[in-house]
Parts: sequence; C-alpha cells; structure tokens
Amino acid sequence: MNLDYKLIGLRIKNYRNQQNITQNQLSEMLDVSNVYISKIERGTTKINLEMLYKISIILNIPISFLLTGIDEESNNYLDSEIAELISKCGIKKKKLIYELIKAVVKS
Repeated sequence: MNLDYKLIGLRIKNYRNQQNITQNQLSEMLDVSNVYISKIERGTTKINLEMLYKISIILNIPISFLLTGIDEESNNYLDSEIAELISKCGIKKKKLIYELIKAVVKS
C-alpha cells in the first residue's frame, strides 16, 4: 500500500481549518515547528504514525480517515460504493440484493 502524503496533508489542513486552528497553534500543541506542519500539509515530508496519531487526537478525527479518506464511523460509510456496485447489476441481481439487504436489516 502506497500512502499519498499529499492527500493526508490536505485532510489534516482541511480539518485544522474547519476547527479554526492555525498552523502555529497546531505546532505549539505538538511541540514542533510550524514549518514542519506546513511540510506535512503540503505532503513534502513523510509523517510518522506517532505524529499522525497525535494530530488525529487534537483534531478529533479517526486516524483511519487521515490515511484513507474513509470514515468507517460515518452513517453513510460505503453508501456510494454499494450504490455504484448495484448500478452495474441487472434487474434480477438488484432484486436479489434487495432481498438480501432486507433480510439482514430485519435480523
């Protein structure tokens, strides 16, 4: 698995901005330089797991989301992926899938 450090950095930046935390504030919380935070957010340096974990705690986001962009705790987790797969099926398979989902939801 290749990690896309630019995407990881972009996710960090977006969540940091949503919470109105500056790079300088985040760097102070982590006891690192704001230059280092800038490099992480631009994806020009590789972030280690310990730092990624600390950032996920500060920004209150799952570390898995920072790595993959997928929030497994979200109510709509996999909705679009399931919809895409179903859209490729014929009517008979769609009916079967519907019956399977209905049975799973009832149990």
